[in-house]
Amino acid sequence: MNEPLLELEDVHFSYGGDRRVLCGLDFHLGPGEHVGLVGGNGCGKTTFLHLLVGLVKPTAGTVRVFGKARRQEGDFHEVRRRVGLVFQDADDQLFCPTVLEDVAFGPLNLGKSRQEASAAARETLRGLGLEGFEDRVTYNLSGGEKRLVSLATVLAMKPQVLLLDEPTGGLDAEAAQRVIETVSGLPHASIIVSHDPNVLDGLTNRVLALRNGLLAEP
Repeated sequence: MNEPLLELEDVHFSYGGDRRVLCGLDFHLGPGEHVGLVGGNGCGKTTFLHLLVGLVKPTAGTVRVFGKARRQEGDFHEVRRRVGLVFQDADDQLFCPTVLEDVAFGPLNLGKSRQEASAAARETLRGLGLEGFEDRVTYNLSGGEKRLVSLATVLAMKPQVLLLDEPTGGLDAEAAQRVIETVSGLPHASIIVSHDPNVLDGLTNRVLALRNGLLAEP
């Protein structure tokens, strides 16, 4: 049996006081799996994704990524190079003046030269059908274009796993379909938080619901 890529074991999380979000949750993602995550607003879906890359830490329990327990901030540096998180709001991910600078930022942080990072960014944009976007100003892009560029910023780092938080949220039908078609062609194991049945049907092979701090079949 293949070792899970991502695991949560008896994980608890609260935002202080009595606001418990996760209550002894168990989860695993295996190679080649595409898991959809559904649940009501505020139930902890985004928190679930953030735990996997160390943006928040569990109150109790174990986060295990690529076979290693991850507890301290330093443990997650490798994780964030290998697990790509695309935020729910593209504006949280895009902060450079141009598309090329945004997409090259990750490779630069991985130690690539400017020339290598630029080449990686251009290759990624071509692969997503965004050739010609290099000099576009990011804040002038449409919602769908921002989603795709956000995805490009993650893919340029060549992750093994993708975490997508509401990838079609707020998009019109045409833009949403373009995002779905783009993601469907990617080989990465993935966890996709979504309320969109088209996303769940087209991009996942297992769907779980987050209710009362635990995961269950929907």
